[in-house]
Amino acid sequence: MSTNSDLNLDQFSFSCPLQIRFSDIDGYMHVNNGVYFSYFEHARGLFLHEIAGWNVMEVGTVVGKTTIEYLRPIHLEDKFKCLVRCSRIGNSSFDLEQVIVSDGDSEFKVFSKCHTVMVSVDMKTMKPTPVPAVYREKLLPSG
Repeated sequence: MSTNSDLNLDQFSFSCPLQIRFSDIDGYMHVNNGVYFSYFEHARGLFLHEIAGWNVMEVGTVVGKTTIEYLRPIHLEDKFKCLVRCSRIGNSSFDLEQVIVSDGDSEFKVFSKCHTVMVSVDMKTMKPTPVPAVYREKLLPSG
């Protein structure tokens, strides 16, 4: 994942608005670090469904590895969204990059970045299986 200074938002064609629930706020009056996983999971699921049309009942996806960088706290009054893109496709795995950024604020903010390795699995055996061609074509941007 790139650093803040070289983060190219033009590479992200998918975005998903996110909303804070009151229970997301911890004693420090910001979103608890564990909640970020849920935000990224929600955006990742929408991305796979809306961009790739992924049918998880046929070929599933599981998280192989996820890394989150916390760059600045999200507070109750913040408006934000998650950007998602596929940056690599291997045989049975693919990488998703995600960024939580401000949405509609006058000052642009990057709150958090996430890199996730996803593995496609056969739903009967739960063993890795090649990423189906129909999804592979839709995951990576053309060009």
